[in-house]
Formats: sequence, C-alpha cells, structure tokens
Amino acid sequence: MGIVVVEICDASLINEVDVEQILESEYPEVSVVKYDCLSFCGLCRVRPYAMVNGTRVFGKTAEECLKAIRGQIDEELAFYMD
Repeated sequence: MGIVVVEICDASLINEVDVEQILESEYPEVSVVKYDCLSFCGLCRVRPYAMVNGTRVFGKTAEECLKAIRGQIDEELAFYMD
C-alpha cells in the first residue's frame, strides 16, 4: 500500500479514464482503491471526484479531475519528503 491513497467510487464520472492504471504507474507511492460507494450521496454522478488522503478533489471533466488529483498527490508527497 502506498503512502498516498486515492479513493474513487465505482459510479464516479472519473472512471471515464483508467485512474488506477495511470496513477499507480506514474506514482509508485500511490494506491488507488475503488469502492462501491464513498457515501457522498449522488456526488459521483454530478461531476468527477476522488478522495486523496481524505481530501475531496474535483474537476469539471475526468481529465481535469485527474490533473487536480496529480496536484494533490504532489502536495501530499512533498509533505512526506520534507
């Protein structure tokens, strides 16, 4: 398991891209975990989002959300690397 955990809902619009494969290949410190539901009722159908170490990250599109996730991962890793 990585030091940065990205949680995504199976129904989330972020799944338009292969988040798990993309992030785990780019960041060996990251683990992507998919859940049936993250209990943010209906949010996953409204816009793409994910949780990065407990912080919600959003985007208007899956690609924009993926970019925001990468930014949050970089921020998290900077904390651990200091």
